[in-house]
Amino acid sequence: MNSQLVTMKILNPLLRIVILFFILNSSAQERPNVILIMADDMGWGDAAYNGHNVIKTPTLDAMAAEGIRFDRFYSASPVCSPTRMSFLTGRNPHRSGVFSANKGILRPEEITISEKLQDIGYSTGHFGKWHLGTMTHSENDANRGAPGNIKEYNPPVLHGYDKVFATESKVPTFNPMLKPDGTPYGTAFWDENNNKVTDNLSGDASKVVMDRVLPFIDDAKSNDKPFLAVVWFHAPHKPVVAGSTHRNMYSDQSIDKQHYYGCITAMDEQIGRLRAHLQTQGIADNTIITFCSDNGPEVNVDGTAGPYRDRKRSLYEGGVRVPSVMVWPEKITQQIITDEPFVTSDYFPTILDILDIDLPSDRSYDGEPHGALNK
Repeated sequence: MNSQLVTMKILNPLLRIVILFFILNSSAQERPNVILIMADDMGWGDAAYNGHNVIKTPTLDAMAAEGIRFDRFYSASPVCSPTRMSFLTGRNPHRSGVFSANKGILRPEEITISEKLQDIGYSTGHFGKWHLGTMTHSENDANRGAPGNIKEYNPPVLHGYDKVFATESKVPTFNPMLKPDGTPYGTAFWDENNNKVTDNLSGDASKVVMDRVLPFIDDAKSNDKPFLAVVWFHAPHKPVVAGSTHRNMYSDQSIDKQHYYGCITAMDEQIGRLRAHLQTQGIADNTIITFCSDNGPEVNVDGTAGPYRDRKRSLYEGGVRVPSVMVWPEKITQQIITDEPFVTSDYFPTILDILDIDLPSDRSYDGEPHGALNK
């Protein structure tokens, strides 16, 4: 099918469903690379393309203009860990005992998107925040890591990842190993061999993460393998800190807003760096990139849910309606704006459907391929 599309607000729901169905099901010559990006506590209104008149998000704006802009995209939960469980498994977090942040783990019997793609020859990597169990049981680390705490020990490598560069939970968004006062933060980055990473950990946390994503992509390309990169940034979760370069972009704002706005722009800059790198490597066209947030903006910070009521921890729209875009240049050549409801649980079945992989038949799924497309 010719994937040329007219840039428009698609008003007819049936037409919108048909267009999205054919775009996402049209066959590709090669299996696409998949990059699934998530921000942490970024509100629906914290992107310029959603109407913020101060925060600069040129990369997300470009993705919204070039690909699919999801105007009704929801996190499966108004808090972090449950949403992340739904993201990887396609199942409501209550099915798996992840009821709140820092509660439960991604259980070994769950089937993750990384395991399914690893099974068919993808290189798989998890980068950034994890928050679905601890990274160590031999020392104190982050929220739950502690000597002897084997029950909650659950690093990403146990769930189908070849490469890992991750923290258990939040870190400051600049100089992530240090509190804003300069003392140790107490949370480490860990690799796939359960070793702490100690090099290149200064500066913007989004850059620290992206510095590991790009070599992973290069390695997969050099080995002629498609890849899955799950990139879960820490921004703009508290402690919200931005470096002077990005703070100075908002010098006319309060100091708190300089930090908040600056760390979002720094994250956006790294997504732009990623897209440029894919172009340089000649693999941008057949790479799917998605972006969303894990829930609405935290209370007592300078984030915004835009016109929607309430914030993180609330089931009102402001707590679960989040920014989301998707690009796949080979298949989506012009902008689509959809107000069909989508949710983080849809990622798992949608990516499997694109790759023509059957959903496991031994369990119930709450996500659907392409959101509401098969209703």
